[in-house]
Amino acid sequence: MLKPHGWPAFTDQMGNKMELSNTPQRIISLVPSQTELLYDLGLEDRVVGITKFCIHPEHWRKTKTIVGGTKNFQVDVINQLRPDLIIGNKEENYFEGISALQQHTPVWMSDVTEFEDAIRMIQSISIITDCEMKGKEIVKRIQKAFEVLKPLKGIKTLYLMWRNPWMGAANKTFIHSMMEKIGLVNVLDQYQRYPELSLEIMKDLNPEVVLLSTEPYPFSERHVSEILEILPKSFVRTVDGEMFSWYGSRLALAPMYFNLLKIGR
Repeated sequence: MLKPHGWPAFTDQMGNKMELSNTPQRIISLVPSQTELLYDLGLEDRVVGITKFCIHPEHWRKTKTIVGGTKNFQVDVINQLRPDLIIGNKEENYFEGISALQQHTPVWMSDVTEFEDAIRMIQSISIITDCEMKGKEIVKRIQKAFEVLKPLKGIKTLYLMWRNPWMGAANKTFIHSMMEKIGLVNVLDQYQRYPELSLEIMKDLNPEVVLLSTEPYPFSERHVSEILEILPKSFVRTVDGEMFSWYGSRLALAPMYFNLLKIGR
C-alpha cells in the first residue's frame, strides 16, 4: 500500500488533476481496451466493475459487476460499488456522467488519438495502480512488435465504422494513426473524427481500398457486395476493428495482424 500523503496528484490526459491517498483497491473501468490492460497488469482482484462492452478477458463478464455501457453507464450502480478509482476515456464516455462520478470518486481520463498517446496512457495507468514494472513490460512488448511491422505503400483507403448513416474514421482519431502506421493513405485526411458520408462523397473520394470494421458497427462479409455496388472499382474487405481501434495492451497483437492482412488485389 502507498503511504497516505506520500503520493503526488496525478494529471490525466485531459489535464484533470486527481489525488489518491493509497494504491487503488476497487477499480472500475469504463473503456473496453483499458479493461483488458488492467487484466494484463495483473489486477484481477482489484477490478470490481466494467461495462457491457468490455469483452476481454471474457471471464470478467461473469465475475465483475456490469455497470452499463460506455455511453450510458449507471452512476448509482458505480457508486454502490464504492470504487476508489474509475478509469475512463474522453471519446468513449460522456461528459455529464463523468462529471457526476468525479463528485465522489477519483477519475482518470485518457485521450488517445496517436500511438504515443496510447503508450503514455499505459505507462500512467501502470504507475497509478502501482504496477509500473508490469507496465514497462507491456510497453516494451508493444514497441518490439511494431519494430517488425511491414508498412504498405500509400494505398488510398476508406475506413468505414458505421452504416445508416455511413461514417468513416478521419483525422484526429486513433484509427487514423494506425492507418498511418501501416502505410495507408486515409482518404478522409481532410476531415476530422467520424464524419457522415453521403454516397456522392464516397464516390468522389474514389478509394482504392475500403475497409469495413467489425466494430462498433458489426460489418460482415454480406456488406462487401453492398459497398461494391457503390464503389465497384474498389477492393473491399472486412477487418478486425479491435486491431485498428483498441489502444491498450492489445496493441502488441496488432502488427502481426497487419503483416498478414491482405489489402488490395
